[in-house]
Amino acid sequence: MTDTTCHMSISLDGFVAGPEQSLDQPIGVGGMRLHEWHLQPDESTHEADLRMRDLLLRPRGAYVMGRNMFGPVRGPWDEDWQGWWGDEPPYHAPVFVLTQHAHDPIPLRGGTTFHFVTDGFDSAFQQAEAAAAGAGVDIAGGASTVRQALAAGVVTELTLDIAPVLLGSGERLFDGIEDPGLTPVEVSHSPLATHIRYRVGPTF
Repeated sequence: MTDTTCHMSISLDGFVAGPEQSLDQPIGVGGMRLHEWHLQPDESTHEADLRMRDLLLRPRGAYVMGRNMFGPVRGPWDEDWQGWWGDEPPYHAPVFVLTQHAHDPIPLRGGTTFHFVTDGFDSAFQQAEAAAAGAGVDIAGGASTVRQALAAGVVTELTLDIAPVLLGSGERLFDGIEDPGLTPVEVSHSPLATHIRYRVGPTF
């Protein structure tokens, strides 16, 4: 089975993004509070947060993400939009974006190419597996894409960075998902987050 990871920051009430996502609020109102643990300067960052940031940024062979994570554009594409991350995104590998609207691939500096998949999660994941060539696939988000990956049973490791924040509304991670079987294999914490790394799969 392909080594398939997923690493998400989440609120205490289960949201990975706040309400009203937009160009000005890409993670929704209050959503950036979930990510403060890895946005601190190195000299003031807790050791547990540094360790989890390194885990979050470790190289993967390919990525799968949803269109909402790629950008705020809805409906037909704005051809000028190339993602939130500028000319050199942090992925450095092929990224397969789920969408209902076709788009030519977007190659960018550093080895990242965004590919747009219109025939569903299974197709995107199969393409990512092939592109990764054994180097592992990461499900980059957002919530809907992670739910599809968990429902498909392809995630082998899930890391949650639980921020001491209540968002009240937004995008929940686990709505409508049957228990995938989560076994904690590592727990650490800082004032900004409790980090739990789970093995995913049957626990019996």
